[in-house]
Amino acid sequence: MLEKIDALLVEVQNFQSSAKDEIEQFRIRFNGKKGVLNDFYEFLKQVPNEQKKDAGQKINTLKQAVNGKLEELKTSSESSLILEKEDLTRPAFPLELGSRHPINLVKNKIIDIFKSIGFAVADGPEIEDDWHNFTALNLPEYHPARDMQDTFFIEQNPDVLLRTHTSSVQIRYMENNEPPMRILAPGRVFRNEAVSSRSHCIFHQIEGLYIDENVSFADLKQTIQFFTTELFGKSKIRMRPSYFPFTEPSAEVDVYWGLNSETDYRITKGTGWLEIMGCGMVDPAVLKNVNIDSDRFSGYAFGMGIERIVMLLYQMSDIRMFFENDIRMLEQFKTL
Repeated sequence: MLEKIDALLVEVQNFQSSAKDEIEQFRIRFNGKKGVLNDFYEFLKQVPNEQKKDAGQKINTLKQAVNGKLEELKTSSESSLILEKEDLTRPAFPLELGSRHPINLVKNKIIDIFKSIGFAVADGPEIEDDWHNFTALNLPEYHPARDMQDTFFIEQNPDVLLRTHTSSVQIRYMENNEPPMRILAPGRVFRNEAVSSRSHCIFHQIEGLYIDENVSFADLKQTIQFFTTELFGKSKIRMRPSYFPFTEPSAEVDVYWGLNSETDYRITKGTGWLEIMGCGMVDPAVLKNVNIDSDRFSGYAFGMGIERIVMLLYQMSDIRMFFENDIRMLEQFKTL
């Protein structure tokens, strides 16, 4: 009877089928209670002791071949079943299209407006040293105005920190370029502030710088006037005296939003005016710090928080929404 095992091994190895009933018949034939393997085990009891080892090995070889073939047939059958259920000619599932984040949408709008009047985009590191972030901008150590820009320090002595404004990009650019220069510096900045609906420890700025001969405050005002008209469709602005260590004179810029709706009353606190940015003429001390002749050259600088502009344009009330990645909010900008 053991002579049959070699022939059965060849039969097992050559058996192929994806039909469930044929696979089941194969299993019953070999692994059933009255199957071939059980017959062999009954026969093994009658084999002389000196032949049991060789006979047992042959039977186990057949058993392993049968079980391996059953596993192979099971996997093949399941794959065939999946293919039968799937309509391979059906069009693929549509992919959800993403969109640009509202901050990027508005940032790109602002860049396009200023590019149209000759501004180029400059970039710089988010991790800065004290010189580029503070001292070169007329904010020496222990200057009280530093308290307005408390940040996150990575190292001290010498100080390495997360930049508090993109003005550091302007310093780096002025150190490596000669006037005339007309640049925008967009980017992420950091301040050690409590997170609320109106402030965040991370936000985005876009700052501008123009250095040339005979640049005046009138040039600055005309530039801001052009920008507000292009972005908001509103040309009426006012410039209120303010203070920034790196500009003199300095001003806060308000745009007349109007009082045409209840929302207008709410966001302008009943005045019709909205503050949108700070600006001023570059302080001569800053020009001297970057080795630009302040007697020959002058310039202006301005800066604004991009989140604030987005909140104004899209009537959003909470700055935290920009950082939560809530799909329900982001989907509203798909068509923009």
